[in-house]
Amino acid sequence: MASVNKAIIVGNAGRDPEIRYLQSGKAVANISIATTSKYKGQDGNMMEETQWHRVTFYDKLAEIVGQYVKKGNPIYVEGRIKYGKFKNKDGVEQNTCDIVATEMQLLGSREGGQQSAAPAAPRQAAKPAAAGSGFDDMTDDIPFVTASMYYDMATSKARRMRRHDR
Repeated sequence: MASVNKAIIVGNAGRDPEIRYLQSGKAVANISIATTSKYKGQDGNMMEETQWHRVTFYDKLAEIVGQYVKKGNPIYVEGRIKYGKFKNKDGVEQNTCDIVATEMQLLGSREGGQQSAAPAAPRQAAKPAAAGSGFDDMTDDIPFVTASMYYDMATSKARRMRRHDR
């Protein structure tokens, strides 16, 4: 029988990545990602609950995370769940739950006034859209980075678009 171990997390980086290198020279990066749920409590008031997820990246993906991810960045991560145990400094055994990332995508725009690889085209006069489509006010100039250990690449939207124009 087949089995699936897959986790998808969309949240905000809780801290800058910690990067270290194994004896083999491979990079390992660790970050925590916060996800927030909102729900109505028993008293009728809106409640908010934040969960923290520990995420580990390996190899080229770890180097990309170390270069581009900063505290507070919105991020999408796919990976698998890994459970473990360790003994703390008092000798008490504790359980861990980590996500070992296989894919990552930064969401939102770049920080610090950086420009995208290709400047955004001037906005054209709006064409009439189908009634109720909800897409007539959207722009397509948000730069982002996508990375996957399967494809071993970090690319911008502009580079992907150039690839399709050929």
